[in-house]
Amino acid sequence: MFKDLLNSKFAEYQAFIRRKMVEDQLIPRGVKNGRVLEAMGKVRRHIFVDDYLRTRAYEDHPLPIAENQTISQPYIVALMTELLGLRGGEKVLEIGTGSGYQTAILAELAGQIYTVELFPALAEKAKAVLAAEGYSKIKFRTGDGADGWPEHAPYDAIIAACAAPRIPRALFDQLADKGRLAAPVGEEGAQRLMLYTKNGAEIKETFITEVRFVPMLHTKI
Repeated sequence: MFKDLLNSKFAEYQAFIRRKMVEDQLIPRGVKNGRVLEAMGKVRRHIFVDDYLRTRAYEDHPLPIAENQTISQPYIVALMTELLGLRGGEKVLEIGTGSGYQTAILAELAGQIYTVELFPALAEKAKAVLAAEGYSKIKFRTGDGADGWPEHAPYDAIIAACAAPRIPRALFDQLADKGRLAAPVGEEGAQRLMLYTKNGAEIKETFITEVRFVPMLHTKI
């Protein structure tokens, strides 16, 4: 009984911290989409990091995960998600499953998520955590993110959690007409978050902000 009470109080505290994250880190920086803010306040970010980092899960910076990768800063997750303009029901491709946190946010907002991770151990851990959290609209692939996942294309939106010198051609090819692609582009120390919108054969690109991401590894670009 005491353990149940303790767990209940801990859950209440974590919910409070998530609300504070939304109020202090996201809204003041201009994240306005109500659905995105709701998802950020709902998904239990601390579940997606190692135990020793759980007390820091809602801090305003990225955190390390296995394979020298990171879980992105909450603001960047919210910003990139908002750029996709998800309204519900979309088919989304994610490049870089990582911890699975961004995947969970996407699953709250879209119809079907297809996520690709280079490292098998990361993919398996994320898959287990997401299943335990009740997410069922996610399909997983282990492989090179630069290839995308052509079997399920086209995608209404594509998001990348790793930076390439330039966007792989395969990702543009797999983006649906009127679709949006949000990704960091550039070498380490000079990366730019970009939004690409496809209109027929044309790709409109918009610079959003400077960022720092882990590199996209083993790419064919």
